[in-house]
Amino acid sequence: MHGGSRGWSAALTRKGIWSRLRLTSLRLRLVVVFGLVALTAAVSASGIAYWLNREAVLTRAQDAVLRDFESEMENRASALPDHPTQDELQRAAGLMATGGQHFTVLLVAEDADGRTVYGGSGGLNGFTLGDVPESLRTAVNKEQPLDSGNKSPYHLYWQRIVDDGTPYLVAGTRVIGGGPTGYMLKSLEPEAKDLNSLAWSLGIATGLALIGSALLAQAAATTVLKPVHRLGVAARRLGEGKLDTRLRVSGTDELADLSRTFNSAAEALEKRVDDMAAREAASRRFVADMSHELRTPLTAITAVTEVLEEELDSESGGLDPMIEPAVRLVVSETRRLNDLVENLMEVTRFDAGTARLVLDDVDIADQITACIDARAWLDAVELDAERGIHARIDPRRLDVILANLIGNALKHGGSPVRVSVRVEESTDEVVIRVRDHGPGIPEDVLPHVFDRFYKASASRPRSEGSGLGLSIALENAHIHGGEITAANSPDGGAVFALRLPRDVSEVVSAAEGETAGGAAQGTTRGATEKGDA
Repeated sequence: MHGGSRGWSAALTRKGIWSRLRLTSLRLRLVVVFGLVALTAAVSASGIAYWLNREAVLTRAQDAVLRDFESEMENRASALPDHPTQDELQRAAGLMATGGQHFTVLLVAEDADGRTVYGGSGGLNGFTLGDVPESLRTAVNKEQPLDSGNKSPYHLYWQRIVDDGTPYLVAGTRVIGGGPTGYMLKSLEPEAKDLNSLAWSLGIATGLALIGSALLAQAAATTVLKPVHRLGVAARRLGEGKLDTRLRVSGTDELADLSRTFNSAAEALEKRVDDMAAREAASRRFVADMSHELRTPLTAITAVTEVLEEELDSESGGLDPMIEPAVRLVVSETRRLNDLVENLMEVTRFDAGTARLVLDDVDIADQITACIDARAWLDAVELDAERGIHARIDPRRLDVILANLIGNALKHGGSPVRVSVRVEESTDEVVIRVRDHGPGIPEDVLPHVFDRFYKASASRPRSEGSGLGLSIALENAHIHGGEITAANSPDGGAVFALRLPRDVSEVVSAAEGETAGGAAQGTTRGATEKGDA
């Protein structure tokens, strides 16, 4: 960007922290979306990985235990007699439990007397038949029909159970051809601990992935949003009238193209505004020059019309009655032209910023009385003002404001016109209200009453006024630091309210300071441009 980019980049940094925390910010939404995507992906991947590893671990441990148990049943339980004693079952169960898998064994058989005898390895606080699920016992003792697909009447069955939070593997089978029924109980707690460790590892990995995604989202958001934020700041500066604002362009991506487009638009806008300002300045110069040029011939015409007017008023009747109406028309139109030229010159002073205040201590009631008396309006105007209300203002410009407001009320409103003066202590302002008793101002006209050359009726474009009176009155109020408002009274008629500070000295000092600063800036800029040339 052009010079001055460091200043607003510092402001950008100060506001950056709060803008990142706003719930409606695009940065936060990007981080949340990235986090949700990463969380979904990580949880899905961790869940699938956990499920696959869990099945693999349990299946591997289960297969090893079942193979060992089946082998022990074939080698030791099948070697027992058809009707073993309890001691024989106990010895066989103990030998079977000493294998590599360290499971607990319970053997069930019938002795020679037909009694059911049990023999267990004695581990895990005693493994009894009651610890075996009913469904598993039923499946183990159920004889299966033999066919081509089933060569054995009894099979090995297993089931996973949980007792007091500890997982176990329970299996059972019968010796083929007669013999004891064997049951096995194996704790899966080591495998459960391994799976818990895996779950913790996957959870930590998921959390790290979420943090990483948030950091990546922050980096991506910064990469994308920083140029966008700069563009927003530049657009606001452009809207504030700083038409020399430009963006620094780097890269060839879409954001760089957007910056180039903004710079092109800003350059075109600056050129267009400069052209319009130049045309407006030329127009103002033309009006000012025209007004000045008209004053010389108008002075001579005014002198002639004064002579003609004296002839009209003389008792000798020096003018031909046939031309008397034309002479009266010339006199009235010359006065209108003189007023128009004076008004145009006043407007050009406001536009050029050369209008100045000459302050004096004024009694508001005396000033209003003098204005009314000078124009012979005493019979048509009612004054409601206490003497002793003083203000330090420009009396000549106040007279212009009052003359325009009261004259407009008399011309377009209805008599009597009432002028009231009040002091607002809270704002230390003088409020002068001018109210007429006419039909009021149409609602569609109210927003335009202070516009230059505005005519309330398009069918009457020609009237006695120039269309500049209220506009000049408003400009005189503004130069005092005041304001004029127009409204309709609920009781009928229009009300114009003039508000002026009681002491305009501060306004004059501020205006002189701005003028001095602008002059100094113009001098510096001219010297810089001369140096560049």
